[in-house]
Amino acid sequence: MDQYIGLDVSLKETAISIRQDGKRIWRGKCASDPKLVAEMIRKHAPHARRVVFETGPLSTWFYHELTKEGVPAICIEARHAQKVLNETLNKTDANDADGLAHLAEAGFYKAVRVKAFDSMLTRTLVAARTQLLSISTQLSNQIRGVMKTFGLIVAQGKGRVFDNNVRQLLDGNDGLAMIILPLLEAWRGIRMRAADLGRQLVAAARESQATKRLMTIPGIGAVTAISYVAAIEDPDSFKTSRSVGAWLGLTTRRYQSGEVDYDGHISRRGDSHLRGLLYEAATVILTRTSARNESRLKSWGLKLRERLGFKRAAVAVARKLAVIMHSMLKTGDVFNRSASATA
Repeated sequence: MDQYIGLDVSLKETAISIRQDGKRIWRGKCASDPKLVAEMIRKHAPHARRVVFETGPLSTWFYHELTKEGVPAICIEARHAQKVLNETLNKTDANDADGLAHLAEAGFYKAVRVKAFDSMLTRTLVAARTQLLSISTQLSNQIRGVMKTFGLIVAQGKGRVFDNNVRQLLDGNDGLAMIILPLLEAWRGIRMRAADLGRQLVAAARESQATKRLMTIPGIGAVTAISYVAAIEDPDSFKTSRSVGAWLGLTTRRYQSGEVDYDGHISRRGDSHLRGLLYEAATVILTRTSARNESRLKSWGLKLRERLGFKRAAVAVARKLAVIMHSMLKTGDVFNRSASATA
């Protein structure tokens, strides 16, 4: 007798609902610990066929730990599940668990590929560095803005140049220096920590053959390459290379109803950070003029820019980069500058 389980996972407690033969046979709660949840499932559902829970902050941990315990765990897309769960009259954790158990029994869900911990560690490294760089930019802008109020215009410059320019302007202005110098010290400290993470990222990129292969593409650096490899993980997860563009939200959305049929903007689904990195790489390809940057891909993108404008051409090149990079990971080839981009 197959049993189907829905888990509504929160930080403290997890609601559990078990269904069999079209009806609920048990529901309850326990602490949000995968081992405890696995024990409850083995106790109340010894013939569990599907254990369904939504994507969320704990989903990676839950999936891998439940799988280790021999539980047939399935992580499903939260946006898809919410359309069904929102139909319930009362929104409670127990009712959400019931709804997930219904989806598990019906098989009406969209399973999500859960990344390995190594890939999540790489993504965390990239995200931490990006966050520190963002904070340092905010601090430098704050320093410039405050000093403008007192008629002190900080000249253009980065790093040590910015530090020296600020200190020179503060010379003799002790009152303002007492406010700005702590901000400047914090800015320096954050930049140092960001540089440390950057060195870790570059070292990790150099150790990966796949990452080094992707970096043969003009405009693709260590951050973009290692982020792409961590996001894709296994190239065989995608049936075709073209599907990667849609997975990253770089293909247009379509709306069709009756006689109305039109394509809109790109869907913007998937990994927004990686999508932004690919767009930046496409911008580099279209704007850099060095001989090292020449390729059939660039020529194709420049023709699109003449016809569609820069932004649309950059999006098209970003989508094409996603497709080419997946093909390179799958075949083990380096970037071929003379290969056609329209394939």
